[in-house]
Amino acid sequence: MFDVLLDEDATTLAALVHRGELSARELTQAAIDRMEQREPLIKAFCTATPELALQQATAIDARRRRGETLGALAGVPLAVKDLICTAGVKTTSGSAAYADFVPQEDDITVERLLAADAVLLGKTTAPEFGYSGVGHNPLFPSPRNPWDLSKTPGGSSAGSGAALAARLCPMALGSDGGGSVRIPAAHCGVYGLKASMGRVPLWPGCRDERYPGVSSWESLEHIGPMTRTVRDSALMMSVMAGPDMRDRHSIPCNDVDWLTALNKPLEGLRIAFSADFGYITVDPEVRDVVTQAARRFARELGAELEEVDPGIADESATFAALVAFESDLAGMRQMQTALGSRMSPHLTAMLQRDWRAENFTDANTTRKKLCNQMWRFMQRYDLLLSPTLAVPPFPLNMQGPEVIDGRMVRSDHWLSFCFPFNFTGQPAASVPAGFTASGLPIGMQIVGRHLDDGLVLAASAAFERIQPWNHIACSFGVAHD
Repeated sequence: MFDVLLDEDATTLAALVHRGELSARELTQAAIDRMEQREPLIKAFCTATPELALQQATAIDARRRRGETLGALAGVPLAVKDLICTAGVKTTSGSAAYADFVPQEDDITVERLLAADAVLLGKTTAPEFGYSGVGHNPLFPSPRNPWDLSKTPGGSSAGSGAALAARLCPMALGSDGGGSVRIPAAHCGVYGLKASMGRVPLWPGCRDERYPGVSSWESLEHIGPMTRTVRDSALMMSVMAGPDMRDRHSIPCNDVDWLTALNKPLEGLRIAFSADFGYITVDPEVRDVVTQAARRFARELGAELEEVDPGIADESATFAALVAFESDLAGMRQMQTALGSRMSPHLTAMLQRDWRAENFTDANTTRKKLCNQMWRFMQRYDLLLSPTLAVPPFPLNMQGPEVIDGRMVRSDHWLSFCFPFNFTGQPAASVPAGFTASGLPIGMQIVGRHLDDGLVLAASAAFERIQPWNHIACSFGVAHD
């Protein structure tokens, strides 16, 4: 009888636990039971923690019986990407080098979510150190997309997206250094938010110099909520956001009331929409679905929508150089020598490249140029809409399609809408925009001005009200091994 609980959103479930109408243990057991049924198909989790989850849930119930105040996420099952540290729980980062690594401390976000009485259901699979837009790594099976088990859920927060779409849990943590929250959100038909740089502090990931690979991407990486409703992401942000001295990039957040922001009207807002940024080759179904979704902002929400390109150029080479620059090349090259073929081929290729200082300084200069272009562009517009990705979900075991709409492209071209906003640090979300004719999810990206996280949430919630998605459940496609 409790299995259907996992179809409810986190906000509803926490309220039931708070009122004593549902115990945290009942809810946790329902999640464990559903995992046992569906996880063999989905392969979202690399490390499940059912015993720990039941212990945490039992402690929450005991506190409620004693009359103690419970946290905002009381009893809600949480999935955490395997790049994000969890004290006492294996965190492999998808690498053979860390196959047995057990952190001694939680990441700040995990620390805060557990303090709000979330329950840790387990760790979700990600590519090696997150250096990919899909979920393959040398240690674990690739997660499957619940809408079609022959397709990728996207990455690098692959398992988190898959777990949400399969309704194994109502909320998950992802990380986003070049789109890795938004990519699986789009491919899995769920909501994902990359808040402004610094809103959500990070530690030890990207910050601890003792761990090559784990310590990469410092000025690009964000940790963000992934949920099936916008309100649940706002609820998670209300717990996770705020400065911490362990992260020198972290900033105050008292200018955003995360839950109240959901109700802001959009009438009269100036919204830019671009289906291709002027250079991206886009699948025709993606273009059509997202264009129709964007036009609803003007037709039904009262905004002023203008179809215009933001002037962003193809900066994939800049992105690659920034990632390499913020990697511990010496430490990771030693690791690659030790691991040999047990390291992912695309990561090995990055490490073996003969990087020059000019590659890095040119990339940093280009990032400054893009930041300046975007703040000037956003002076004219409150929001920018685009597809999240250039293609719908594609088959497993590939880095990306090399032909889109009949045109040859690089295998990473499909990611081109996402990474520019890791350069700029602007808030960006992916909302479910619709489906292909074959029933695969398509995402729409909503980008805000620097620090205007509240408006991104407001726009996301407004679109959800006119085109809700949480009631649409996948039927699980046929797996193809």
